Order: sequence, then structure tokens, then C-alpha cells
Amino acid sequence: MKFEGTSSYVATDDLMVAVNAAVTLERPLLVKGEPGTGKTELARQVAEGLGLPMIEWNIKSTTKAQQGLYEYDAVSRLRDSQLGEERVHDVKNYIKKGKLWQAFEADQKVVLLIDEVDKADIEFPNDLLQELDKMEFHVYETGETIKARVRPIVIITSNNEKELPDAFLRRCFFHYIRFPDPDTMRAIVEVHHPGVKEQLLTTALTQFYEVRETAGLKKKPSTSEVLDWLKLLLVEDLTPEDLKRDGANALPKLHGALLKNEQDVHLFERLAFMARSKR
Repeated sequence: MKFEGTSSYVATDDLMVAVNAAVTLERPLLVKGEPGTGKTELARQVAEGLGLPMIEWNIKSTTKAQQGLYEYDAVSRLRDSQLGEERVHDVKNYIKKGKLWQAFEADQKVVLLIDEVDKADIEFPNDLLQELDKMEFHVYETGETIKARVRPIVIITSNNEKELPDAFLRRCFFHYIRFPDPDTMRAIVEVHHPGVKEQLLTTALTQFYEVRETAGLKKKPSTSEVLDWLKLLLVEDLTPEDLKRDGANALPKLHGALLKNEQDVHLFERLAFMARSKR
């Protein structure tokens, strides 16, 4: 079982090495990187590339680790007991299986994505240490122990918004997705927008990287944003000449696809003002 990328996802050599190392070691793969660099999509493509089902657990700020195991609905059981419902005698009727439980009880290997783990409380990763390490957990209400029938491939993503505990990091294989260089970006664009004219692509990517490298930018545009921008350029049938900027107009064409807050828009407006003042 070896991941070699897919036709719809450009995986660099070091990324493929990381995925296959995690699979071999049977450890969770912790993937960090800027938002929009394809971390979540990686898990989907690993599932597709290896021909495996995927279970996706999207983490929110309110998510608790226990929800990944199971949730016991005591309120519904109390209500049913008051109504004399027959189902009240079986506690299993009030247990909702979480994503880890679903992955553990699968009859075949699955890819389990725990997406944006850093959104949750700092204790969230620690609360899953034993379950991800031993691949089992105890259900107190029924007294049963749920063990993984087949060890899943676990991929955990993080946007690096907060530090993760050392004990959690020790149990993972780590990979940081670097922002694509221009050659890799060209390959990514070809997958999503095949056949873009060379001169337009060169002009657009040159401008995109200039925007990313502008000093003082609060949010650098990501891979997903340059793909959206290129889609708009193609729909509008813009030419390389249309994209040219001068000091009086520093904002890129259709800049709303690249610049996502007013501070960055104002930054480019100030640059244009300064350029005009020097004339």
C-alpha cells in the first residue's frame, strides 16, 4: 500500500514520502501548513489513491474529544423512561457513535481525517492520546471496549494557530506543506485549469507571487485563492496586457479573489498613492 499521488492532486516527493512513512509506522500523519495549501484535500486524495473509504471529522472550537468516541443521550433516555418507552431498557439506543468509533468498527482499512485539530481546546489532542495510540477505548455505559478491527490511516491537519502538546506530537509523523514554488504551482494550475496560455499564466503567476511577497501583507493569498483568481481571469477572457499594473493602479485585476481584508486592500492603495506622489 503506497501513495503515489493522483491525477487530480499534485503531491511533491517529500509529501508522498511523509504519507507512506506514516502508513508504514502506523502513526497519525500530522500535516501543517498555511490555510489553502491542500491539507484537507490530501486526506481525500490519499483515500482515492489507495482505494479506501474516508471518514471525516471536522473540528470546531466547541468540539470535545469525547464526541469522536461516542455521545450518551441521558436526557432522551430519561424522557423515554417517563413515557414508558420500551427502548429505554437498552442503553445502546441512546449512544451515538463518533467518527473514531466508525473508523474502528470498519471491516476494512479506512482513512480517518481529523481536520483542523488546532481549532479545539488545547486539551483536545491530549484527550485522544491513548485512543489514537492503542486504537481502542472503553464505553462506560455498556462496559464494552471498542477496538479497531483494522488500524485506520489517520491524517490530522493543523493551520498552526496554536501549539500542540509535546506528548501528542511524539505520537505523530509530522509534515509541513511548504507553499508551492512557481514550478509546482504551474503543475497545480494545469490540473485545475488545463491549457492556460503560457504568456497569461506566466504574467498571472509573476503578479501573484509579487502580491504574496509584498511587505506588510496581513493575509497572503493561498493556492486555492490563486486558482479562483485564474478561473476569473479565464472567464473574463483577460489578456496579459490587461493584467499589467503601474504605480497609479497597484491593485491586481479582480483583486477580491486574492486580497481578503480591507487592510491589505488599503496597503496596495497606499503603495499606489506613494508611487503617484513620487512622479
